[in-house]
Amino acid sequence: MIACLDLEGVLVPEIWINVSERTGIAALRRTTRDEPDYDKLMRGRLAVLAEHELGLADIQAVIGTMEPLDGAVAFLDWLRSHTQVIILSDTFVEFAQPLLRKLGWPTLFCNSLEVDGSGRITGYRLRIADGKRRAVEALRALNFRVVAAGDSYNDTTMLGAADAGILFCPPQNVIDDFPDFPVTRTYDDLRAAFVAGSAGELRP
Repeated sequence: MIACLDLEGVLVPEIWINVSERTGIAALRRTTRDEPDYDKLMRGRLAVLAEHELGLADIQAVIGTMEPLDGAVAFLDWLRSHTQVIILSDTFVEFAQPLLRKLGWPTLFCNSLEVDGSGRITGYRLRIADGKRRAVEALRALNFRVVAAGDSYNDTTMLGAADAGILFCPPQNVIDDFPDFPVTRTYDDLRAAFVAGSAGELRP
């Protein structure tokens, strides 16, 4: 078995919401919990950053102050002691290092940014389209059982491709649009859902 987890909203707070709170720019609060179209969301973010002359260093400064969600490290330690774990995220390599360090350096598959010489973020590059789903499909093709957890619209294809998909602290709109996925609200509940979804491969 392999466990696949989203990063933001599952293990750490939402980066863009923290940037919004630090800068006072309300438009940056929108996340994949609000907008199903990731390209539309990112193009909007890049336009806002350009308008306010914010660069990569400004965002990295906010990320450096962020901590994992309460209970996330203990949950991740438990999960990694029982099975292999891969973090599947739509975040960017340029954002992730401080957060991975605080989580004990789990494996992360994510995307990358295009940054010019002045540090301005000019674009982004997906490693592959719908990468979360395709990673899960590839793991299942290698004969792994995959249990996955996420919280947002951009996690739902991953959850659907997994042997068992779990929503963790999702907003009501995601619950309403994807009623077939079980909903968990605490790490104890998420742990129990992973045990149930593992078909006996995980111990409580």
